[in-house]
Amino acid sequence: MPRHEFRPGRLIAGLTMLAVAVLFAGDAGDAWQTPWYAVIPTACGGLSLAGLASWAAYGVRKRRRDASQASADSSGVPASTSGSHAIR
Repeated sequence: MPRHEFRPGRLIAGLTMLAVAVLFAGDAGDAWQTPWYAVIPTACGGLSLAGLASWAAYGVRKRRRDASQASADSSGVPASTSGSHAIR
């Protein structure tokens, strides 16, 4: 059993910020020239993608949770009182 849920949005957000840090580090170390306008779209695009992944993962978890609760739900009504056998 897993110790915690997989959160793909957090993974994407972390990788995005890591990419931004690499861009800044490469520019600071004179390995390459990073234009000033390249960082903001990278960060915004990555965080938007992380939000979309989190939203999709939430939908999957909610659907699974609802399905498991519906299968485990017991209304307490005996089976003999519902359906065609109840009409006598």
